[in-house]
Amino acid sequence: MTLGVGHFLVLSSIIFCLGLYNIMTRRNAIGVLMGVELVLNAAAINMVAFGHYNGHLVAGSVFALFIIVLAAAEAAVALAIVVAMYSTGCNNGCTQAVLTDAHVRRAKVN
Repeated sequence: MTLGVGHFLVLSSIIFCLGLYNIMTRRNAIGVLMGVELVLNAAAINMVAFGHYNGHLVAGSVFALFIIVLAAAEAAVALAIVVAMYSTGCNNGCTQAVLTDAHVRRAKVN
């Protein structure tokens, strides 16, 4: 039995759905970031699979490499934001950070 592109698409869609579920259900920033990483990994699997089964093109691997670099940069920036949030005392998660930012903006306008 050989692996076809359909097998990789099923694997990628499962990983994408798990990442999307993780993004929607988590309240803390670390959980949301883990979901974003899963979504990006699912996209990378798709790129490599389509590149391999579409004439052994290198473009799929190059796009996957860009996705990995993007994910690393996103993780570094997001981790810095999370550390800054926790060091200021906002440790209730993403909901608290969004509400705090909205209240600050509203107070500056008034």
